[in-house]
Amino acid sequence: MKIAIIGAGNIGGNLTRRLTSLGHDVSVANSRGPETLADLVAETGATAVPAAEAARGAEVVVVTVPQKNVPDLPSGLLAGAADGAVVVDTGNYYPQQRDGRIDAIEQGLVESRWVEQQLGHPVVKAFNGIYAAELLSTGRPAGADDRRAMPVAGDDDEAKQVVLALLDELGFDGVDAGPLDESWRQQPGTPVYGAVADVDGIRSLLADASPDRTAEWRA
Repeated sequence: MKIAIIGAGNIGGNLTRRLTSLGHDVSVANSRGPETLADLVAETGATAVPAAEAARGAEVVVVTVPQKNVPDLPSGLLAGAADGAVVVDTGNYYPQQRDGRIDAIEQGLVESRWVEQQLGHPVVKAFNGIYAAELLSTGRPAGADDRRAMPVAGDDDEAKQVVLALLDELGFDGVDAGPLDESWRQQPGTPVYGAVADVDGIRSLLADASPDRTAEWRA
């Protein structure tokens, strides 16, 4: 597939590495310009482009930038994406450590719903609870006893299936975590966030999530 990665930090860089190794056509962009991505391009064969052009023709667009920077993404970022493009939000809201206060989220709006509103396009929440290095080191073949699972939340079942299929290619089992409004169950401060578990374990951890504990984590 043609995949765009918006953000070339730890998660974006390692998704670029893995997805190009699987044969996908990857365009990658950051806030500093394509010339700053020369090393990643040389390593992976990805194409570095300006952020405003990254999604052009893309079937999957992965937005992996700090939460506070989402409103600063180029206007019309997704206008040139392929029809039916799937947009993946990997982000997390860290009010104390990085992002400052985002009032709508503090008042109860789910993090990825806020991202969706900023982008003006439905999103699928995925890849937000794994350390970047683990994208390179913990993938396993289908059926392996130690294969790790990750949750995927979103409102469009077809879009979720695209992301679940990518997870499978990357060496992980995917767990459908329900609609986007349930994605709070995989936000920072929840039991599943950062957890290494199989499918049954991820489902159990999602069920154990508590809004109060998430609020306490942010305080």
